[in-house]
Amino acid sequence: MVEMTLEAYDVVVLGGGAAGLNGALTLARARRSVLVVDGGEPRNAPAAHMHAFLSRDGMPPGELLKIGREEVRGYGGEIVSTQVTSVVRQDGGFAVTLDDGRVIRARRLLVATGVVDELPDVPGLRERWGRDVLQCPYCHGWEVRDQAVAVLATGAHAAQQALLYRQWTPNVTLLRHTGPEPTATELTQLAARGVRLVDGEVAGLEVADDRLTGVRLVDGTVVAGEALVVSARAVPRVGMLEPLGLTVTEHPMGAYVAADQSGLTEVPGVWVAGNVTDLSAQVIHAAAGGSRAAAFINFDLVTEDTARAVAAAQPR
Repeated sequence: MVEMTLEAYDVVVLGGGAAGLNGALTLARARRSVLVVDGGEPRNAPAAHMHAFLSRDGMPPGELLKIGREEVRGYGGEIVSTQVTSVVRQDGGFAVTLDDGRVIRARRLLVATGVVDELPDVPGLRERWGRDVLQCPYCHGWEVRDQAVAVLATGAHAAQQALLYRQWTPNVTLLRHTGPEPTATELTQLAARGVRLVDGEVAGLEVADDRLTGVRLVDGTVVAGEALVVSARAVPRVGMLEPLGLTVTEHPMGAYVAADQSGLTEVPGVWVAGNVTDLSAQVIHAAAGGSRAAAFINFDLVTEDTARAVAAAQPR
């Protein structure tokens, strides 16, 4: 029987977004053999531009990734466009099975697979997500400044979200929808800031010439608005890692993979970076997290390499 030789790398990076690519760049510059497995589903793909990234403000997300891939490859890192189907422990490292059937060996893993945004059950939201249906004010607040902004309440933090968007525009409406009744303190704050409160569930969106013009309540009332703020539930893409025992932690914003400050998870040899572990991370934070985790991964490998060298140098 012929034994199959598996491709082997120091680090396999799961996810080719800002966190994964910056982690791969740092590792490749540390002369580590690195493979990035990119499923091609970045969280911010619906957005035309990204913001609050020094020197990259206003750049299309896809352009950043294109440049990042070129930089990683420039240092010898490899990138494949496919999905990971499973990851198991093997011989002190990991065996990563790809969608095309290949099995890759890795000494360490950097998981930067991101999250999937689960939107409230309102027809039309997904189609306009990242355009005029928004979430993060630091990503889109400037773009909707002075416009009529409506906030869809689905959880306990809707009032705070409305007050936050009030920083960018004086025309904010809080749609009660399925959210809880604001507290007495919140009602006082909303009134003091001039935030309008509207009862009734939202049945759909009003769109004209491919632009949001408002929302339609179940009773037929139309509330004008040029942008709609929603709270999406973030679900981490880590199903393929279940055999390793990696668990997720529930959070009001969704769920995430817990890690220490270096990005190391409860599973030895597995680091995380980006939205999979930090739900509020913008692109610049995700990139920084990837770089930080990569530095710790390299140090961990240096420690292991040194221990092996010392053992090999001992008289037999």
